[in-house]
Amino acid sequence: MSHPLLLNLRNLACGYQDQRVVQNLNLHLNAGDIGCLLGSSGCGKTTTLRAIAGFEPVHEGEIQLAGETISRAGFTLAPEKRRIGMVFQDYALFPHLSVAENIAFGIRKHPQKNRVIEELLELVNLKGLGKRFPHELSGGQQQRVALARALAPEPQLLLLDEPFSNLDGELRRKLSHEVRDILKSRGTSAILVTHDQEEAFAVSDHVGVFKEGRLEQWDTPYNLYHEPLTPFVASFIGQGYFIRGQLNSPESVQTELGELRGNRAYTWPIGGAVDVLLRPDDIVYAPDNGLKAKIVGKSFQGASTLYRLQMPTGAQLESIFPSHADHQVGAEVGIRVAAEHLVLFQASGSIAAQIPAIESGVRRYSTAS
Repeated sequence: MSHPLLLNLRNLACGYQDQRVVQNLNLHLNAGDIGCLLGSSGCGKTTTLRAIAGFEPVHEGEIQLAGETISRAGFTLAPEKRRIGMVFQDYALFPHLSVAENIAFGIRKHPQKNRVIEELLELVNLKGLGKRFPHELSGGQQQRVALARALAPEPQLLLLDEPFSNLDGELRRKLSHEVRDILKSRGTSAILVTHDQEEAFAVSDHVGVFKEGRLEQWDTPYNLYHEPLTPFVASFIGQGYFIRGQLNSPESVQTELGELRGNRAYTWPIGGAVDVLLRPDDIVYAPDNGLKAKIVGKSFQGASTLYRLQMPTGAQLESIFPSHADHQVGAEVGIRVAAEHLVLFQASGSIAAQIPAIESGVRRYSTAS
């Protein structure tokens, strides 16, 4: 079932004074969905969040919430007039107010205030802690109070700015799943800002990858991983290495790993240089295969081991082997490429200069199953 469009950013440019931190930004969020702005620091994701909240004016374009323009050049609807809730990185709880009073802050005139507080305390797993003060709670509990306080006025949209960055790894993972469940159970739409990919994937339905003030791709986590639109997204999401190749046909590419075949056609000139994205799960352990690589690093991960491999040309790859296939750094191992669909990008420069003559000893094989 499709949900109506809730938030729409059209050709947005925003930033401080004359400096445009974010440009040509287009993204939309449907009601009930959770979106995430992901990128390294200084890439524009927090500026975008602040513009949606009404803390930053916009230079160009517009922001619409539920069909109403709330920001455009020369007009910014005041933050308190937007039905938008905000959860900050440092929780920003009022230290002198109890948990219940913090939650009630935005709904002081609500006729059934106490019922709402009780419901929210239960929702965020803090039942019975309403009389405590923020300093008596753990970081994870404080973050849940901040979430309940933001949800109390029933905002149309909730904004979360790096909400888990002050918490340690295990708690972050637990809380990010919890927050997703809480928002989904309320049907609350939200936008989260983070630099942590795992967090983005755990919480969000749609993720926007930012690079230097531009949105490279706004898509589902699955598509970002399997269908990256740019080399930046391909290398930023998941682990991956590029190897140089030459397009043999619309579906196949010649590389030092042999001829790789995918299940999609590319319309670029045959014979042109391409970069092939290979992820650790695309390279499988094949002891009997003639294609060999040298192990230059390994990292034991329990059920599997991540090996860093080097090809004769010096190109590096990573591969996940079953944990019982144990090899030492420096050893040569047989590998096979098992990539159902090839993710290729056009490479710059002439192919002849950049690809060494492919060894005739490398067996040609197909990755198509």
